[in-house]
Formats: sequence, C-alpha cells, structure tokens
Amino acid sequence: MDLSSGPARPASRHWRFTGWLLAAVWLIFLNVPIITSLHQPQPWRRIVGVTALVAFGVGYVLLFQWARRLRQALRPIPARRARAALLLLLVVGLASIPGADGDWLATLVYVAAAGVFLLPAREAAATVAVCAVTPALASWLVPGWEAESTIVFAVLLASFAMFGVSRLAQRNSELQAAQQEIRRLAVAEERVRTARDLHDILGHSLTVVAIKAELAGRLIEVDTERAAVEVAEVEALARAALSDVRQTVGAYREVTLAAELAGARSALAAAGIAAELPAEVPALQDEWDRLFGWAVREGVTNVVRHSGARCCTIRVRSDQVEVSDDGRGPSTPDATGHGLVGLRERARQLDAVVSVGRRPDGTGFLLRVHAPAEAR
Repeated sequence: MDLSSGPARPASRHWRFTGWLLAAVWLIFLNVPIITSLHQPQPWRRIVGVTALVAFGVGYVLLFQWARRLRQALRPIPARRARAALLLLLVVGLASIPGADGDWLATLVYVAAAGVFLLPAREAAATVAVCAVTPALASWLVPGWEAESTIVFAVLLASFAMFGVSRLAQRNSELQAAQQEIRRLAVAEERVRTARDLHDILGHSLTVVAIKAELAGRLIEVDTERAAVEVAEVEALARAALSDVRQTVGAYREVTLAAELAGARSALAAAGIAAELPAEVPALQDEWDRLFGWAVREGVTNVVRHSGARCCTIRVRSDQVEVSDDGRGPSTPDATGHGLVGLRERARQLDAVVSVGRRPDGTGFLLRVHAPAEAR
C-alpha cells in the first residue's frame, strides 16, 4: 500500500464511537432543565422545552463531531461556519426558556465549551466571558431567576477542560501529520534506493552484454565456435541480470567484493582490456565489503563503457579500493553520473569518501573509495 500521499486515514470504528461518547456523555447535565420542562403545568411549555433541549443536545454532539472530523483530516475549521453554528446552538438553547425557565442557563456551559473548541483564542475567550456573566445579568433582569453561581463555575470549568481537549486534539493532528510525512519520506527514499540499485545493476550487466554481443557479431564469420561461446555468455549474463532485478525488487540485493572482482575479470576480458586484479582481498566487515563491491562494479562499468583503455588495475586494501585505467580519463575534473551519485550516497552512509579524477601521473582515470581513519 502506498503511504506516500493521500488524505489521512479515517478513524477506526472504535475511535468514531469514542468521539461520539466523549461529546454525548456530558449531556447528562441537561437533566435539570429537562426535568423542569417536564413539570410545567401547560402541555405546550413541556413540549417546547423538551423539544428544544433535545435538539440542543443533538446539535451540540453533531457540532463537536463536525469539528473533530476536520481536525482529524488536518483541515482548518471555517471561522464563519463555526460562528454561525455556535449562534444557532445558542438560539436553540434560548428556545427552551418556556419550558426550562431559568434552568435554561445550563445550556450556556455547552455553548462556552463549543466556543473554546471551535473558535480562535480571542473569540473563544469572549464567548466564555459572555456565558459566565449571563447568569448574573439574567437574575438581575428577570424576576424569579436566581443567580446560579454553580452555572458560572461550570462554565469556567468546562471551558478549561475543553481548552485541554482542543490542545490535545491539535497536538494529535500535528503528530499525525508528522507521521504521514515520515511515511511519505520513507517511501520516497525506498524508491530512490531501488531505482539506484536497478541503474547500477542493469548499467553494468547490459554494458557487458552489449560488448559480448558486439564481439560475437565480429566473430560469427571468422570463428563460429568462439562466437557461439560469446552468445552463450550473453544469454547467461542476461539471465543473471534478470535474476538481479528480481532480487532487487523483492529485497536488497547482496553485493560482495569477491563476486564483483570475478565479474570484473570477465567484463574486462570481453572488452579486450587487460586486467590487473588482486590475488586475494583482506577480510572486511560486511558493510565495507558491499561498498567496495559497488565501487568495483561502478569503476569497471565506466572503464568498459567510456575509457578506451588497454589496461585496468584494481587495488584493494582494508581501508580503500581503487579502480584505474590508462584510457582517456574523465571528461570533466569532477565527473558525475547516476552510478557515481549512487556510489557516493552509499559511501556517505559509512562516512567514506569517493574520489574521481586522473591517476597520479596525470593520465587515465582513477576511482577511489576510502575510509577516514575515524570511520574505521
């Protein structure tokens, strides 16, 4: 599954249920205004009060879930829609007054909490202040409504709690975004690694195949037996390259220095280039053995493909490997190419250094990969 792009994954059924429960559980505190409405002597007041309070509770839960989904999707909450929804919630709460009388003030606790969750900081603070002052003003303006200090306390407490919930939701959204970016970068890095390995593997193998096919074409009229041998080797190399590609796609292809030296001997012989190879190689740690193997592969590929050399020399020590030739040398002082870029990336992982240039006598081509003393 490609995790590199696309919207955030939807929440599981468990978390969706938890979100609904988190919003709905606090509606228990609407029991006081609902009971007051149910005890009204006039039926129309009972109906209006209960209906308005039920609609208020449903609207509060839906509003909370709407904002929560936006946060989970890493999208901002539209300020205008949030203000309009909050105002509508307040109006529905006010509509319960015929049944709930002064107990409708309990709805202000939910309005304040929703304001903290939905609105920017300054607007949220203003909403909380208005909801906290309203009970005292209402008791002064409306005879029979007592000043409920518990409502003021509940408004402040609910607002503080919702502030913590909103900050937690914001941090969770940021963490989710960071995890999504990490997954995207991991996939991108894996794609680059696979593309680099495919280039290095096929670049070397196809170069040798092309040289051997060209040699077989020249020999087919003068030495059919030798041409048949070369064609058989082309077939074997093609099959080996296909196997390497399959291994690279399925997993990380294991490259060893010994195997690459053997392949270098065959490739250089097919290209008609004399080879000076080490009779034996020092014992190396696995990661350095792989790196030196990649260096030999890239260096020999460049010699066969570009150099026009007559002789190629490979030297291996415990801290470095060198591939040099007596050909035309690098076209630029700092030769680059996809293969060298990939080699430098591999070397960087081990703090090794890749040097490309001419040999000390000023001729030919020299590729050196060496490890600083502190890296060994």
